[in-house]
Amino acid sequence: MDLKSWIGRTETALDTVTPTPIAALAATLDHEPVRPGDGAELPPLWHWLYFLPLHRQSEIGPDGHAKRGGFLPPVPLPRRMWAGSQFRFHAPLRVGDAIERRSTIEDVTQKSGRSGPLVFVRVRHEVRRRDEAALAITEHHDIVYREAPQRGEAAPPAQRAPDDAAWRQAWIPDDVLLFRYSALTFNGHRIHYDRRYVTEAEGYPGLVVHGPLLATLMLESLRAARPGARIAAYEFRALKPTFDTAPFEVCGAPRGERDFEMWVRDAAGGLSMQARATIA
Repeated sequence: MDLKSWIGRTETALDTVTPTPIAALAATLDHEPVRPGDGAELPPLWHWLYFLPLHRQSEIGPDGHAKRGGFLPPVPLPRRMWAGSQFRFHAPLRVGDAIERRSTIEDVTQKSGRSGPLVFVRVRHEVRRRDEAALAITEHHDIVYREAPQRGEAAPPAQRAPDDAAWRQAWIPDDVLLFRYSALTFNGHRIHYDRRYVTEAEGYPGLVVHGPLLATLMLESLRAARPGARIAAYEFRALKPTFDTAPFEVCGAPRGERDFEMWVRDAAGGLSMQARATIA
């Protein structure tokens, strides 16, 4: 099958920014669950609470994702992971806004790595208010598909996390945190909540912490360190999975007047995810 034939495919989703998902995510992140009124700004990345993947139950595959094909190409590799994303925040979305997301497959690339064949899919999302032509958010989403590792296969050595954090916060990724985030984003992927599946079928040591959750925690740490700052650009890259088997730390430090670096440090001091942000 020519996977590159999927390049250029588009889909459009419509939604409305409502207050209850905002309050629910705030509670999940251990903040006061306040339902904001009309006109309140949606924090950056919290647009992930909308445009949820509403696939019928009969369309769900054995891993909890939608069956292959449709908008995303039917890549014949078992593992699908969120490798990273890049964002430009042009204008805020607000509670009460009717919003639209237009998604386009920009590229499909097949490569070979140390673990076997890899397929990278790059998707561009453009988010705007439905009554405006100008974009509110431009997002590039990088997805990687790969073979499942063989039993007993050694993981590559972890890169050490930076040791110059200006701020840090410890998190305990328990089952409830992961379940609540899965529910909020309507993410049925079983690696985040089904311990028997993730350890027996996927061969992981524990439940996998969602990449978007880690990305949100990193950006929230910057917002806490620089209250009132407007985020202009943000990007993150996943380096290795984070599991619920041990606590982790979300760290950050300035890298200039307007630039900041954030990272996730695992319990052994390894680097799980790294990010950069620019404030306006």
